[in-house]
Amino acid sequence: MLDGTPLIDAHVHVPLLETLRPAWLQWARDFGVDGIMEDAWDEDGRPLPARLDEIFAAQGVDVALLFCEYSPKATGMQAFEDLLSIVEYNPARFRPVANVNPHLHFPIAAEVRRQLDLGAAALKLHPVHGGFRCDDAALYPAYHVLEERGVPLVVHCGTSSFPGSANENADPRFLIPVVRDFPGLNVVLAHGGRGWWYDSAAFLALSNDTVWLELSGLPPKRLPEYYANYDLVRLARRWIFGTDWPGVPGTAANARAVAGLLPDDVAAAVLGGNAMRVYAGLPPIPSAAPFTRG
Repeated sequence: MLDGTPLIDAHVHVPLLETLRPAWLQWARDFGVDGIMEDAWDEDGRPLPARLDEIFAAQGVDVALLFCEYSPKATGMQAFEDLLSIVEYNPARFRPVANVNPHLHFPIAAEVRRQLDLGAAALKLHPVHGGFRCDDAALYPAYHVLEERGVPLVVHCGTSSFPGSANENADPRFLIPVVRDFPGLNVVLAHGGRGWWYDSAAFLALSNDTVWLELSGLPPKRLPEYYANYDLVRLARRWIFGTDWPGVPGTAANARAVAGLLPDDVAAAVLGGNAMRVYAGLPPIPSAAPFTRG
């Protein structure tokens, strides 16, 4: 826990380093804690589960959602199976998140089911790195599976600086038909509309009970600026905390900075309570208590 409140980091990357493009490695070094790549990965570029468990425990993280990604044009091919050794080390702290790319996975529903059967807490789509739009009919069979199983959809909704990115695909308007056609599907907008779409993402979240804003990659002190056109406390009831680890200077510091913007009960929901409502199969942690400032 962080200051007595459950903390869930809903956006964490722990890939095999050899599967990545150089730009990803440089991003992690530029924005992460100094020496994190040498600390949390071995000399062969494999994540160290025991050390990762220590790092997240020290930051007060009860549950970390681990991402993979099939984006050969941008960041590389990060396989779902590469996450499983970390999850197996401590399934109470680590949960995997599925990923598919409609250009690579056929039939897509079967691949989604396979990854969900291996314990995925959500399905992440990366239209910017993967080169597709989320209103593509090829993805609808995947959405049917998610809705049937009560598993949320996480979508990268923000700009990316990695070579090969198709930033036009991050526009949240491409999710309007998905939200309409799958009313029982929770949709999480990772990065909260970063770049050009803060207002659009916020409006979509406030006008649909199934849409959430996930805060990874957004400096907490700038959230009031990004969402200046909205009542921040009202909007924050739709927020889910995430960091984009390892590209963050400190998980606990970020969480406390987000909480400092909000009333205690809303802060507790953002740091853990909302994620517990949205993501599937998370391990039980104590009920979210009002955030207590240290």
